[in-house]
Amino acid sequence: MAVTDEAIEKIKGMIVSGALGPGDRLPKESELATELGLSRNSLREAVRALSLIRILDVRQGDGTYVTSLDPQLLLEAMSFVVDFHRDDTVLEFLAVRRILEPAATAMAGSRIPEAELEELEAQLDALGEQPSVEELVAADLEFHRRIVAASGNSVLCSLLDGLSGPTTRARVWRGLTQEDAVSRTLYEHRQILGALRARDTEAARSWSTVHIASVEQWLRSTL
Repeated sequence: MAVTDEAIEKIKGMIVSGALGPGDRLPKESELATELGLSRNSLREAVRALSLIRILDVRQGDGTYVTSLDPQLLLEAMSFVVDFHRDDTVLEFLAVRRILEPAATAMAGSRIPEAELEELEAQLDALGEQPSVEELVAADLEFHRRIVAASGNSVLCSLLDGLSGPTTRARVWRGLTQEDAVSRTLYEHRQILGALRARDTEAARSWSTVHIASVEQWLRSTL
């Protein structure tokens, strides 16, 4: 194991074991290096790496702290990484979305407040029947983000938000090239919203699956 990797594992061990918790300040560099049996250089590199993935927060002149370890914060790194995907992996990202998002939509069915449903309907009404592709995709992202947030599961919400980059580009391309993409998307949104209003969680799950699968099916036909 590389020295820096060993340092990362030791700091991780302190956090996982509870020796360091969210918001805790790490001991001084010299003290921590001695405690862990590491060189100060390897410890410094480990801290830098862990700060990049939002595990640690280095505050100039104040010290190094464990972050809140909130799922949304930690999964920011995933969002950054997936933006480097190859075009031939978009179908794989869509498949993951097809597995996760219908489950989140079903969970939202019993939780989403009436006021939120009213706002989602107002958003759809404001979009009209002939929005531009850019307007549609932006509204599509917001529509699903708000429904997933209503699931009450912050990890699921963060995972799906992190997957939005690759699948967004696929949705834009579909909107530009498939004749009925706009009308179909609007129809499917109405069906999802109707199922949520009826508190029919299985119908909400089914329409969410249909909605994502239609993008997936179109993309397969273009490859």
